Amino acid sequence: MLQNLSASFLLFCLFLSCTNTYKNETVLQQPLDKIGIEGKPEYLNSPFVTAGNRTYLVGHQNGSFPELGWHIKGEMGGLWNHPIKLADGFEIIAKVNGHEQNLNNAERFVNYPFYNEHLFKWTKENLKFKRKQFVPDDIEGLVVILEIENTSLDKQNIELNFNTQSDLRPTWLGERTNMQDGNDVAIYNQDIDGFIIKDDKNTWFLTVKSDLKSTTNSITQNTYSGKGANVSLSYQVPLEPLEKKEVHFFLAGSYTNKKNAITTLDSLETNWKKFFTIKQNRYQKLASHSKLSIPDTSLQKTFEWLKYNCDWLVRTVPEIGSGITAGIPDYPWWFGVDSEYALQGYMAIGQKDAVYNTINLLDSVSRKTNNNGKIIHEMSTNGAVFNPGNINETPQFATLIWRIYQWNGDKEFLIKYFPTVQKGLQWLLEKNDLNNNGFPEGFGMMEIHGLDSEMIDVATYTQQAFTAAAKMAKELNKPDVAVLYEQKAQSLKDKINNEFWSDEFNSYADFIGTDMQAQHLIEDAIVRADTLNKPWSVKELQNLSEYIKDHPSKKARPFVLHHNWVVNTPMEVGLADSTKALKALETAKKYRNPFGMFVTGIDRDNSAGANENNFVPPKLFSYTGAVMTLPTGVQAIAENNYGRADNALDYLKRMTRTFSYALPGSMYEVSPDYGMIVQAWNIYSFAYPIVHQFFGVKPQAQNKQVLIQPQMPSAWNNASLEQIVMGDGANEVSVYYEKKDNQITVRVTQTNPEWEIVLFPSNKMETIDKMSKHSKWDKTKKRLTSNEKEVSLTYTEKQL
Repeated sequence: MLQNLSASFLLFCLFLSCTNTYKNETVLQQPLDKIGIEGKPEYLNSPFVTAGNRTYLVGHQNGSFPELGWHIKGEMGGLWNHPIKLADGFEIIAKVNGHEQNLNNAERFVNYPFYNEHLFKWTKENLKFKRKQFVPDDIEGLVVILEIENTSLDKQNIELNFNTQSDLRPTWLGERTNMQDGNDVAIYNQDIDGFIIKDDKNTWFLTVKSDLKSTTNSITQNTYSGKGANVSLSYQVPLEPLEKKEVHFFLAGSYTNKKNAITTLDSLETNWKKFFTIKQNRYQKLASHSKLSIPDTSLQKTFEWLKYNCDWLVRTVPEIGSGITAGIPDYPWWFGVDSEYALQGYMAIGQKDAVYNTINLLDSVSRKTNNNGKIIHEMSTNGAVFNPGNINETPQFATLIWRIYQWNGDKEFLIKYFPTVQKGLQWLLEKNDLNNNGFPEGFGMMEIHGLDSEMIDVATYTQQAFTAAAKMAKELNKPDVAVLYEQKAQSLKDKINNEFWSDEFNSYADFIGTDMQAQHLIEDAIVRADTLNKPWSVKELQNLSEYIKDHPSKKARPFVLHHNWVVNTPMEVGLADSTKALKALETAKKYRNPFGMFVTGIDRDNSAGANENNFVPPKLFSYTGAVMTLPTGVQAIAENNYGRADNALDYLKRMTRTFSYALPGSMYEVSPDYGMIVQAWNIYSFAYPIVHQFFGVKPQAQNKQVLIQPQMPSAWNNASLEQIVMGDGANEVSVYYEKKDNQITVRVTQTNPEWEIVLFPSNKMETIDKMSKHSKWDKTKKRLTSNEKEVSLTYTEKQL
């Protein structure tokens, strides 16, 4: 199997080689060539993250820690240990021969899956510095490793000052849980040869030290906003000619007591190499699950790193729970809808613990907050719920539960969450469908003022929810409930296709509302479009306004007004009839640019419709006019649902153009380089179309069965997806696809022959050449079934 080893595996073949270091420590060396991703010089003054589930660090790629972020203005960077912040940042200042150099202006930044490094040159003094940092799993602390290289033939004495800017302060909404920020008080402690810093109103602590013996220590004026303290520790580092040495710094905190902070600090110093190896091995496992090999190496690399990105977003606060957060740096807490999209992707790449923890957290907090099946929208890491839920979150939870059940087959899982699903669907229609037409009213994905009538995405996801709930009811032997839900699902499907469709625009409507509602929204939209200098949008909106005046209606009716991306959700869930779907998918192409779909179509700019990267960044960032990965991923899924795999791949390629655009190894929320530097729902946009659609993997774990029906893009002649985890590890499935001379071979392997593989060839199949032994071909259903560890089918595809 050596030929199947990929770069993702080589990443974890890190070696630790001995050099001249203090305390006989082992130096963390550069990983094997081409594994880390180097950033672009023009983005050195933009954010990076060193991620951990308890603690994480946000700064700039040049090594500095500016005040950044808007959710807590200027406070979203630095070192966080939710529900508190520990520090605004740190700096390392080197002094030689009366000169000094602040290591905050790196020449290069290189990102690795679970740590990063900044490289500095001090040419005048013949010195090179490499600063690395990583956060161990389940640890409230950070390890900083500074490698110093003397490039001269002379002995050098270097003084290092390690300065830490503490800021022990509460997270967002801290005031709602009586978290009051006090002044940080710093005391040098001889026993640890470092500083212990405490918030004077709370039992919040930060500790700082090195594995070197300090020569001096001091407390200086804090230059950051807030109530923090600035502490400095100095060290002497002698270097022989051409010698390299490493120095290690440790920061540890606690939001409960001093003892925990000191214990963590000691553990970091003693065990950091072990912690590194543990994290290294865990990331190797992340890479091995759902391992993709395709001709498009850029897309392959993007998919691999999105697995790492997913892990970066896990946030654990033991007193509250653990779950995936929406994004870094400004959304490092828990969300309903973001999770409902993202967790479908997390499950497809084998990160099931994050899935279960997040679902449990959302369900428990939603029950405590709403107690009616309504799913919350947003909560901070201190447990304060900001938004108890938009309308779409509740039906999307039902779909999530069903899809996760298909992966794990755990009846107890279904039993646990089905009551929430039932209560939620009841609440959805009884409390929100004011005219009893089946369409709930209220905000969906588009948070535009006034856009809270009968929204297309809410209607679509409600239909999808009743479809999923009917299947859950059957599994739980509730036939009457299943029939009722099936009827509601079918009725909604028909009504959406009939009542939301616009022949004039070849699109589903943004919303159904009254003429008065539409006119108010048109007035606001004209101001928006005019401000953004979109004359075509202004003209279209003015024409729509005149049409409404000339053709008034006393009844609510559909309006295509904003061209929001959510008009494509009927194709995303597959409820649109094919005639309407194909028209709508073509219409959608007018509202995309080289990176993907515009969130709001009337905001499109001159890059709309272009296929090449001619992006010109705006001077000031705004979510207005944004192109985002979620709408683009939804469009890829929609294209696949109607057999257009090449179009789906085109959308994935558009998103892939934004991979490593600003932060190496990551993909921004707003394409190509705005908003969150890491975003949870990106994995939905990639994993769902790749795993479920291109490779056609449809687990039925409740039946110990996996259905495989590949729908490959025409450019992929060879593709594989290996070690897809199902049934909570009970089975791992791999799919291998090859196309040669119009002949297609699909081979599927599994680790557990107690499961049944059901392999469907392309619906364009013409003749079967050969199939695996010990397998059964069903001519009526055109499928191959087998309980063997391997099954394969070779067939000829029709030329269309």
